[in-house]
Amino acid sequence: MYDVLKVRRDFPILEREVNGRPLVYLDNAATSQKPLQVIRTLSRYYERHNANIHRGVHRLAEEATGLYEEARGKVARFIGAPDPRGLVFTRGTTESINLVAHAWGRKNLREGDEVVLTEAEHHSNLVPWQLAARDTGARLRFIPVLDDGTLDMEAAERLIGPRTRLVGCVHASNVLGTVNPVERLAELAHEAGALMLVDGAQSAPHLPVDVTSLGCDFFAASGHKMLGPTGVGFLWARPELLEEMEPFLGGGEMIREVRLERSTWNEIPYKFEAGTMNIAQAIGLGAAVDYLGSLGMESVREHERRLGAYAYRRLAGVEGITLYGPAENRTGVVAFNLPEVHPHDLSQLLDQEGVAIRSGHHCCQPLMRRLGVVATARASLYLYNTEEEVEALVEAIARAREFFEAPA
Repeated sequence: MYDVLKVRRDFPILEREVNGRPLVYLDNAATSQKPLQVIRTLSRYYERHNANIHRGVHRLAEEATGLYEEARGKVARFIGAPDPRGLVFTRGTTESINLVAHAWGRKNLREGDEVVLTEAEHHSNLVPWQLAARDTGARLRFIPVLDDGTLDMEAAERLIGPRTRLVGCVHASNVLGTVNPVERLAELAHEAGALMLVDGAQSAPHLPVDVTSLGCDFFAASGHKMLGPTGVGFLWARPELLEEMEPFLGGGEMIREVRLERSTWNEIPYKFEAGTMNIAQAIGLGAAVDYLGSLGMESVREHERRLGAYAYRRLAGVEGITLYGPAENRTGVVAFNLPEVHPHDLSQLLDQEGVAIRSGHHCCQPLMRRLGVVATARASLYLYNTEEEVEALVEAIARAREFFEAPA
């Protein structure tokens, strides 16, 4: 049975106070907290194994290389990737998608081609394709978001067609909490002869992920959202696609041979890992997926499903509140607004109560326009949150409403 109190003991930051009150950390869609297992892995690496990787033949270099490549294998297995050669370490989801847009997009997109995205995309899966379309003459098209926060799949079937070269979709929305049917989108993409890219930044930490079952060709995620360190993430791609793609960055480990006139490239995945990588962070990410694996992603998903439903139900009972996104088939992300209260003001008042939430457009300005708002407040739950913390959020919101409604 999932024991959330036992899990919480692995996260030392949850013991601290903020403004004299116990910390209630509900900003997990922005970044997750780190368990002792990850913190100690980072410390142990720097205390005992720190060296640059791959080309050194001394003991420390060999140890560091072994730990780094072991982490690659762990992450690949975590997402069900059949071949670790398809797993490229990056700085995060943003860099991963930029890599695809640059290395695949600029080589394969032509004038008149289409890239189909959704209205719910994070800027990281929109701006890189805007740049690629500008440089190649390709056109961007968008699957609408319905009023309930789900995708208009009938429109998707109309939009994905002979001109489509790639479909890109956020697996789980960082605003709406919607878990999108990326498997069906992958089917539609492949029927049209197109590729499928999945932004997994909000799914890999929270759902069991198997890239083979999803049917995607590219999958991107960030380590810091899934208990790992900042500064590291990954791109998984079918190895044959990586083989065909040109390098994204030049220099360092990505070369095979360099002459004054030309260079040749290393084998995959090293062709896309130029310069000194974030070695310690990648090893820390390996420890994070070990930790997630020890809990079991089905158990994590079930805990968040129950807690998210509880939070949605409790927040729905707050007078005047507007909730965004579907009531079911969602992650633990709940975006909301109170009438006549700016989300930034609400977030600041909640912080005085020790409750940490996010406010703003959440790097989804087109989706904000679709919702008819400039910004929202957002509480996002994870594997260490509890019903008591949800109650603390609801009570803090109630006190904030009293503050804003008090006569001047």
